[in-house]
Amino acid sequence: MYLPVFHVDAFAAKPFGGNPAAVCPLTGWLDDNLLRAVASENNLSETAYFVPNGDHYDLRWFTPRCEVKLCGHATLASALVILQILAPESNSVRFETRSSGALTVSGDGDLLAMDFPANEPWACANPPAALIEGLGNAPASVMQVDDNFFAVFEREEDVQRIRPNLRVLEKLHPAGVAITAPGEDSDFVSRYFAPSYGIPEDPVTGSTHCSLAPYWGERLGKTSLHARQISERGGELWCELKGDRVIIKGNAVLTLRGELTI
Repeated sequence: MYLPVFHVDAFAAKPFGGNPAAVCPLTGWLDDNLLRAVASENNLSETAYFVPNGDHYDLRWFTPRCEVKLCGHATLASALVILQILAPESNSVRFETRSSGALTVSGDGDLLAMDFPANEPWACANPPAALIEGLGNAPASVMQVDDNFFAVFEREEDVQRIRPNLRVLEKLHPAGVAITAPGEDSDFVSRYFAPSYGIPEDPVTGSTHCSLAPYWGERLGKTSLHARQISERGGELWCELKGDRVIIKGNAVLTLRGELTI
């Protein structure tokens, strides 16, 4: 069997930046064990699979270890493949997902705009000891939402200097850890670690901005925010708050297309 595969650098305006995602269009769902094996073979933070279903596509995402409920950069990558290659006559695409509902991606000038659910975090009264130990530096505050912790620092420099102990952070399973602070040339910056999902540090994490954007929007009194993820590869996102939704915009670049032999 030959499985088409595309690699897309999401939240990047040129190749070799942002967050690389693998995208595998399917005509029907394969066995979950095979989907996990292909994601492990791709060895990127996420592999997205989608199947056409009437006027939309059913979409799922896998890390090298497991399936996840929501992924931003691989959704952006999937939309690029559809709108640029598979259905270039279209300007928008709707995805149906198993845990996060309908997600729509539309062209917006040079950017792609994703319509995602807002997921506002709440204060974490008792941060787990592994969080502070794993980061090696106590944040000013800790927020929480579902399976993610958000450690808030006072300066961008604090976020840049973090050298996490990933073995300790892995004990927080199934939680990921975002660290964030006000930005020097953006509204806010962040980094994201999810070793329990097989992702030591994610280059650019669209899904965390479903929570980061509402948090910083309220704190800064803004509905439109410019965000930077300051990982080694780095990436930029533009977020707009619209009630219970967040519009997350970014660039994406196709870097590879081919076939996997299974």
